[in-house]
Amino acid sequence: MSLESTDTKGGQANRSKYWPWIAVAIVIGFVAAIRIRLLQIPLERDEGEFAYMGQLMLQGIPPYLLAYNMKFPGIYAAYALMMAIFGQTIAGIHIGLMVVNAIATLLLFLLTRRLFDDVAGVFAAAYYGLLSLSPSVYGTAAHATQFIVPFALGGTLLLLKSVDSRKYAMLFVSGLLYGLAFMMKQHAVFFIAFALLYFIYSMILRHPLDLKRLAVGTGLLVLASAIPFIVSCATLYGMGVFPRFWFWTFTYASQYVSEFPLSIGIRNFIISALRAVSLWVWATAGLGLTAIVWNDKARAKGIFLIGFSLFSFLSICPGFFFRNHYFVTLFPAVALLAGVAASAMRQFLSDKKMPLVVQILPLLIVAGTVVVPLSIFSRFFFMAAPAEACRMMYGENPFPESIEIGKYIKNHSTKDDKIAVIGSEPQIYFYANRKSATGYIYVYGLMEAQHYASKMQLDMINEIEKARPKYIVFVNIPYSWLARPNSDTTILKWAPRYLDLNYRIVGLVEINPQGHSKAYWDDEAKRNRPASPFNVHVLERKEQ
Repeated sequence: MSLESTDTKGGQANRSKYWPWIAVAIVIGFVAAIRIRLLQIPLERDEGEFAYMGQLMLQGIPPYLLAYNMKFPGIYAAYALMMAIFGQTIAGIHIGLMVVNAIATLLLFLLTRRLFDDVAGVFAAAYYGLLSLSPSVYGTAAHATQFIVPFALGGTLLLLKSVDSRKYAMLFVSGLLYGLAFMMKQHAVFFIAFALLYFIYSMILRHPLDLKRLAVGTGLLVLASAIPFIVSCATLYGMGVFPRFWFWTFTYASQYVSEFPLSIGIRNFIISALRAVSLWVWATAGLGLTAIVWNDKARAKGIFLIGFSLFSFLSICPGFFFRNHYFVTLFPAVALLAGVAASAMRQFLSDKKMPLVVQILPLLIVAGTVVVPLSIFSRFFFMAAPAEACRMMYGENPFPESIEIGKYIKNHSTKDDKIAVIGSEPQIYFYANRKSATGYIYVYGLMEAQHYASKMQLDMINEIEKARPKYIVFVNIPYSWLARPNSDTTILKWAPRYLDLNYRIVGLVEINPQGHSKAYWDDEAKRNRPASPFNVHVLERKEQ
């Protein structure tokens, strides 16, 4: 053999070795480029809550002390870390999301590649990168679901490696990662359940008589998964906020998730599933799942595919709300199955000795099932300014306007002044960098038909009256309240009387049904009356 032919074969081998990495880098770079273009999209409510809590943590104030919510503290710590690195700004938060999303995409590639092959890995990465960016699931927002994914995928990848290598250290780190996913949001408990069941199944299948290794490994996985929660509880107890943490994240949360019966949950799922992604995406994932019947490699991994898909689905089910951004934790399974579909169909055609051009056809079809539906968002991805992109996702919600409101309050108050938002717009606290006069940073829970709603309203009223905040923001937008026919209206009756007696208007923001807004400040705000039913009032405490 000549030196030239040897070099040629070596070059082909190198290209074959590196092409998947190049393809994944292109996917991550493409998604990152869109995220960078939209870095300044105004924060929505969940982001505002997480950012405000993270901001307080950076000031040494523990979660649940000045602000209440049912999320676990992991997401607040994640925001605090992001903002410590990238800055306490909209861009800083979204840069952090971009990094988290890129890590998740890479981990899904590695996981799928380990289970199947390069083709499946690349397609899974591309599918997840695009799906998790889609405005149909509010993909530009740094929701807790986006933070669950890298920890769950990292835990799953190490779980598979530990099963193969029988290394306890790797299994322990896997459990820690699952535990951290759980601390991002309670929904991730289903990934821990999957890990335990899959580990037990794998051990029994491979070493049916080694009961000691099975018991030790299972106990180690449970312990490692519990450590982040145990450490968090101990820390919060030491800070004196454990009772409040427990009430909001377990007692109240149990009321929250029991609101809808199964019948309504099924309807919610059908509606939300088709809003989150197209029918073609679901069909492609379904095809990938059927590969366990007609593809040898998929059949060998059938238990993993079924288990991972099932428990990923369960992670979006608590409460039967099926909000669009919940689907992000299901997307790794959807993307993995799409990758399996692409690889298995190509393998099927290859086994039939079909020409290369024919073998490529299923790859193009699978790519088209995600690219073509997402093309309807081309204006969002490539042309819309951040504020317009925000309107495209959230309509008349006052997210762009919250920036100006927060800036006004910050410029007209001191660090020691407290403010209150009567509505569900916690992002205003973050923008103003002022502490809340009440721990109730949402009024959604106060409008729910749940046992604690009326007491919560009285608590919020008492906290505001006691704190006498310098500024109060009253949000007169239905989406910020979600009041129902059976809602307690005590706070809605109290607010006008209390505000009229103790506060004067210094700001008025109007949002018309087309999404255009206009702000009036100081004397101009006093002279104008809201012409739109969607408006926000900023009020300053009268001199007394």
